[in-house]
Order: sequence, then C-alpha cells, then structure tokens
Amino acid sequence: MHRFSMVDISAKEVIIREARAEGEIKLKPSTIARLRSSRIEKGDAIAAAEIAAIMATKDTPRILPFCHTIPISTVSTNHWLGKDSVKVESYVKGQAKTGVEMEALTAAATFLLTIWDMTKQYEKDANGQYPTTAITYLRVKEKVKRKS
Repeated sequence: MHRFSMVDISAKEVIIREARAEGEIKLKPSTIARLRSSRIEKGDAIAAAEIAAIMATKDTPRILPFCHTIPISTVSTNHWLGKDSVKVESYVKGQAKTGVEMEALTAAATFLLTIWDMTKQYEKDANGQYPTTAITYLRVKEKVKRKS
C-alpha cells in the first residue's frame, strides 16, 4: 500500500522566495527561421509560450500533486533563438513558506512544450516522426530565499 502526504510546512515562516529555471528545445534551422519571421501557421509561438508559461505557473499545485499552493507575486520568461534551438529562462517570485522552484520549472517546461506544439508540423519527417526535435534540458538555475 502506498501512503502519500504533503510535507508539513506549518512551522516555517513566510519569506520571499525566488527561483530561475532554464531549458532548451532543439528545432530544425528552418523552423527557427519561421519563428524569427513570424511564419508559424498557428500564430505567434513565442507570445503563446509566454502566456502558457504564466498560466501553468499558477496551476503548478494542480499539475504536481504534492506542491503547496503558493501566492505568486510575479512570473516572467526570457527567450533566445539560436541557430537550431530556443532557450528559455523563467523567473518566479512569491512570499511563502516553501520555495517556488517547481513553479519556475513548470513555467520553463510549459514554454518549451508550447513551442513544440506550435511548430510540430514543421518538425515532422516523412513518417510523421520527430527525429531531431528534443527538449534537451530543464533545470533549476537559481533558488533564493530571504526575509521580507
């Protein structure tokens, strides 16, 4: 039998929590060219990814069952288009008893998944597969906590 429970954080004090996460998706250079020139049939993939990242951050406790609900003060993303990749860095800040790194990871992951979803028609090979498309990494870049 499995037993699950959230970690009890009731004894911890509310402090400022910040986290940065980063990730990367590899795409065909021709897909990157489409992103640069806004020629994605589904629309502005970068703008959609930014909005999706913010929305997902706020839903992190619904997606990850053992995360606490945290009041988020801000969420932002920065992205860079390389020759064959899109890199993203997310930033999340809140005042809570527990960290916001899972929220930052959720933001970055959702940004990358949205890019994949909006560009997948350009990434498929003749067999409908994705031989070169890959989210190559996702990690917490920084975690900060400080008194209010």
